[in-house]
Amino acid sequence: MKSLKAPVAIVGGGLAGSEAAYQLARRGIPVRLYEMRPNRLTPAHKTGHLAELVCSNSLGADLLTSPAGILKAELRRMGSLIMRCADENRVPAGKALAVDRERFAISVSEALASCPLVEIVREEVKEMPEGLAIIATGPLTSGSMSEALRRLIGRDFLYFFDAVSPIVTAESIDFDVVFKASRYGEGEDYLNCPMDEVEYQRFWEALSSAERAPLHSFERDERYFEGCLPIEVMAKRGRDVMRYGPMRPVGLVDPKSGKTPYAVVQLRREDAEGTLYSLVGFQTNLKWSEQERVFRMIPGLQRAEFVRFGVMHRNVYVNAPLILNEDLSLRARRDIYLAGQIVGVEGYMESTAMGLVTALSAYSAILGLPLPRWPKETAIGSLLCYIINARADNFQPMNVNLGIFPPLGAKVRDRRKRCEAVARRALTALERFMAEYSIIFDEVVIN
Repeated sequence: MKSLKAPVAIVGGGLAGSEAAYQLARRGIPVRLYEMRPNRLTPAHKTGHLAELVCSNSLGADLLTSPAGILKAELRRMGSLIMRCADENRVPAGKALAVDRERFAISVSEALASCPLVEIVREEVKEMPEGLAIIATGPLTSGSMSEALRRLIGRDFLYFFDAVSPIVTAESIDFDVVFKASRYGEGEDYLNCPMDEVEYQRFWEALSSAERAPLHSFERDERYFEGCLPIEVMAKRGRDVMRYGPMRPVGLVDPKSGKTPYAVVQLRREDAEGTLYSLVGFQTNLKWSEQERVFRMIPGLQRAEFVRFGVMHRNVYVNAPLILNEDLSLRARRDIYLAGQIVGVEGYMESTAMGLVTALSAYSAILGLPLPRWPKETAIGSLLCYIINARADNFQPMNVNLGIFPPLGAKVRDRRKRCEAVARRALTALERFMAEYSIIFDEVVIN
């Protein structure tokens, strides 16, 4: 093993940075984890907890019949701290994995604080660290670090806009109107606010004309991530866009009428006690007063008490195909790795996976071992292949999906069966990968 002159510096205590710190520490590598919060908050963060979730509390689908479920299975198999804490703090969400966001973040924070090889430093890093480092500052990277990274890579950042959904108190919801149900009768994990056609028409008209919060001058060129569009942007794209998106009524029957509603707004539990609920798919940049006015038109939310309003922020990321090596190190400086959403992945688990990748890449470099070559058949390998080999002239953030996996040998038309086949292949490939690089996975001193 090569000698380390100092602990590995990890800048950013979000999902990717926390995962990277844990994976290195559990292999006996000392880590200095820098997090500027709570001394300096971002436009979206509210606490100083590590791994704070700033958007939805849902981590996505959790079955092997979905690409997101395959990624979670891979992370669990490799001993992910983020997955362990998520499983320990999950709240009902049907087929998805959702967490009590505060308890989840506290669990991650306590796990790292109790690790003797992790030193947590609460300060902003404004320049590139000396020596081996992982930059996991996320899409809300501070201005100073952004400038330091820009000087190093010699290029400006790309960006897109992301938004947050509002949260209401359970006691302010009219339970005489809403009904409990998951789609297709698979549990009762969601609250559903049913709308008839007249109610939907009025809501769509109000939402389409509602006043949005002003953008800064540098944010006027609005670029959205299509998988997380603000609800008012959906409304402006057409009357029925929401009914085929987050307000689709498919698989839901209102027990009061015995019929499928014309449209529905779903509410998902935010905490273990069930005192808070978020509006699923209702990320927004409306003015707060407009959010109160328009969202109280939703049946069952006429007296809604908002504990958090929706907000929008700009997410930055680098042009990975131009500046990153296969191990996520910078071409301009091989001892610095990037991790998380800043590399061009989108999603909580995708960011976590990139943190794990950089930790294993750095660990291999410390041991003087060849670069681990992730199999493309895995979800993680597919993500890496995309961000490194995508077209640089139109590079866009990507989350895990069937389209980035290598095609199966035989065509399987049924999506569920196709995903199951992809999952079997991915997990088999992962086992071979872990066996081939056993020294990386067997040298674990902390479980």
